[in-house]
Amino acid sequence: MDNLTKQIEEIEALSAIYDKDWQSEDEENRVFSIKIKDNENYVNLYFKLPNDYPLSSPPSYEISAPHLNNSEKLNLKHLLDETYLSNIGQSIIFQWIEVVREEIQSNSENKNKEDDSSSDNENSIVENSIIENQELSKTNLIDNECQITHGEVIFDRKSSFQGHAATILTIDQVHQVLDKLKENRKIANAAHNIYAYRICKENTFIQDCEDDGEAQAGGRLLHLLQILDVKNVIVVVTRWYGGVHLGPDRFRHINNAARQVLEVSTLIPDNKLHKK
Repeated sequence: MDNLTKQIEEIEALSAIYDKDWQSEDEENRVFSIKIKDNENYVNLYFKLPNDYPLSSPPSYEISAPHLNNSEKLNLKHLLDETYLSNIGQSIIFQWIEVVREEIQSNSENKNKEDDSSSDNENSIVENSIIENQELSKTNLIDNECQITHGEVIFDRKSSFQGHAATILTIDQVHQVLDKLKENRKIANAAHNIYAYRICKENTFIQDCEDDGEAQAGGRLLHLLQILDVKNVIVVVTRWYGGVHLGPDRFRHINNAARQVLEVSTLIPDNKLHKK
């Protein structure tokens, strides 16, 4: 596949993923931009695609970020350059966007936690208090009609992932499960609470998903539920971001956290249980 074809496919995909945040600045000269937001903070990233991108050269780029100081901007540029050098010859813009997103989230979290204990103790704090009453495997909801099962915590480079699953029959119960989970302060304050659900009524599926800021994660989670053929289930994966970029590994951890809690909940059909 030649460079131009790869560029066209990449731009079409990015436009579909990021919708209004993705802008064509000068289509003839292949100049594009995206606004990457985290609450009140944002970064505008501008790209120009050269003729030999992606096979031989990277895009040129500019960063506009009023809330970042010079040191933070230099660090961000270093991360983008490092990401490209690790993926020479590949389409890189999606990875760059996610690097920027994680970096501004990290900056926001670090500024909000200046009075917290040192990061050396962060994992043990999360591990010990993610779910209050950890000895209980389930939390009762709505007069015992709906129970949430909490999976094991997966740790990687200071980030933590935990799956939660429940059997549901209505959309109202989807919201009830989410509200109940967020009664836990640690879950409510996590970087992301990604979820997907499938409800089966008369051989028709009602299904949806939510990225919660982790682009494409919700769709991947829903795809996992479809592959496993689970029905009348919601699965939520909570991610606590620890300040270190995980790249594509984060999707593997989200998938594993979801699958593990579904297995513990015995919600996977027997004929799908051992298929990866």
